[in-house]
Amino acid sequence: QVQLVESGGGLVQAGGSLRLSCVASGSISSIDVMGWYRQAPGKQRELVATIISGSIINYADSVKGRFTISRLNAKNTVYLQMNSLKPEGTAVYYCNWRGLEDKESWGQGTQVTVSS
Repeated sequence: QVQLVESGGGLVQAGGSLRLSCVASGSISSIDVMGWYRQAPGKQRELVATIISGSIINYADSVKGRFTISRLNAKNTVYLQMNSLKPEGTAVYYCNWRGLEDKESWGQGTQVTVSS
């Protein structure tokens, strides 16, 4: 069972930056998919970014050019650097892991609030 613990959320003004971290414990492979999702109040959870093995990366169109996902396989850690934050980025951000055989885990979430 893979467990995920996020950190780094908080309150920031529009245009500011935050860096989220997610540490995974358990059996992690570098080819597993790790990523970030977010859920704003009253909305469905949506993809922010995913990364496989540090080189295959996918971003939601809404964050391209502003957010950067990275991964340190030696520490089972995935990061999300968020720059030029907008008020619509206010949400709970969740770390996600997907392994073989449809195995999946979610973190508990970290709140990001962007004030205008």
